[in-house]
Amino acid sequence: MITRAAPTRAELLRARRLLTRVEKGAALLTRKREALVRELFPLARPAAEARRAIGDAATAAYRAELAALAQRGEGEVAATGWPPRALALDVTVQRVWGLAVPRLDDLPAWDRDLTARATAPGVTAPSLVEAASRFERLASELLAAAARELHVRALGQALARTSRQLHTLEQRVEPELRARIAAVERALDEREREEHTRLRQLRQRRGAS
Repeated sequence: MITRAAPTRAELLRARRLLTRVEKGAALLTRKREALVRELFPLARPAAEARRAIGDAATAAYRAELAALAQRGEGEVAATGWPPRALALDVTVQRVWGLAVPRLDDLPAWDRDLTARATAPGVTAPSLVEAASRFERLASELLAAAARELHVRALGQALARTSRQLHTLEQRVEPELRARIAAVERALDEREREEHTRLRQLRQRRGAS
């Protein structure tokens, strides 16, 4: 909301300077929004495809788990997940128009064979191997998608924030400033006409005397 002030030339100059800054700010936000869109657009389709891949991998993994539970029981299914593993990731920060965008580097391989799972090939049921493999593939899909999702989410939030700021400047602040400038100009013009009229009347009175 633009603060109302007395219609003076100082106020007119102040409003014009403020309008110039608003226009420059809107132009900067427009360029920032375009840059964010260019950065986000190539990631949108791969992100959507990754979500579908995760959904497919999750469906296959849980179906395999149900089959293993039905055949071998909960105890053997739980034992297949051992030994547990710690997950360590390197996070770097990329700057896009001053925006900190996190990235995950050097994603670890998540798939394991029977030796890495510490299970004996001869005594491990195929349904258990299938379930474990499916869930490890799901974990790999999630890790690969996590980096992209962090990037997409940060860019999407920045794009939404920039769009709101630009909308506020273009649809609220700038029109109010222009209306204020026009009102002050009208008031000053009216005041100047009144002054000219008063001076003309004074000259006429002096000429008649």
